[in-house]
Amino acid sequence: MEINVLSINIGMPQEVPFQRKSIQTGINKNPVDGPVFVSHVNIEGDGQADLTVHGGLDKAVCVYCFEHYSYWEETLGQKLSAGAFGENLTISGATEEEIMIGDIYQMGEVVFQVSQPRQPCYKLSVKWNEPPLPVMIKETGYSGFYFRILQEGVIKPGETLRLVKRHPDKVSIAFANHIKYKDKQNEEGLLKLVQLNELAEVWKGGFQNRLEEMKKSNKTP
Repeated sequence: MEINVLSINIGMPQEVPFQRKSIQTGINKNPVDGPVFVSHVNIEGDGQADLTVHGGLDKAVCVYCFEHYSYWEETLGQKLSAGAFGENLTISGATEEEIMIGDIYQMGEVVFQVSQPRQPCYKLSVKWNEPPLPVMIKETGYSGFYFRILQEGVIKPGETLRLVKRHPDKVSIAFANHIKYKDKQNEEGLLKLVQLNELAEVWKGGFQNRLEEMKKSNKTP
C-alpha cells in the first residue's frame, strides 16, 4: 500500500489577532520545495506554539487527508490550499477509515508510526473564522492523525508513504474517534483502545479514566 504525499508543509509560530487580543499559533503552514530533515519531535523549520497540546514524541508530524478538502471547501465557502488544517503532510489515497493505529510507514529515510487521531483545537476556527469548526471536525470524523518517528532522516516532495507493517489489531483512526466522541460508553471499544500499546498515552489515559468512571457508576446503588 502506497499513499501519495501531495505536499510537505511547515511553518513557525506567529501572532494572529483573536478576540481583541493576539495569540501565538503555528497553524499556518506552507509547502516546501526541497528536502527537509524529520527529527523525533518535528520537521525542520516547523514549530508549535503550545507544546502541551501539539508536537512532541507522539505528535511529531501531523497528517491530513486531501479527500476531505472538497467537503470543507463547500462548508467554508472558499478554496483551500495544501496545509489548510495545519498539517505537515497532505496525503491522498487513504482516510481515517484505512489508517490503523500502530501502522508503520516509510517515506524517504524516515520511518513513521501512526500514534493517535488529531484532536482539533480552537485555533482552526481562528484561522478560518468559523467558531464551530473544531466541533464539526469531531462530528464528521475528518480529523487527520499524528505520526511518531521511529527513524529520523530526510524526506522530500514527490516521495510516497509506503506501508511497511500493518498493525495486527487493525484499530482505525476512525474507530478511535468514534469511541472518543460518539459511542462514549462502549466498554468493549474502550478496552480495545486502552490495550493498544501503540496508542499515544494521552489518548489511552483518557479512555482508561472513562472506564474507571463507568465502573464507579455501575457500583453506585
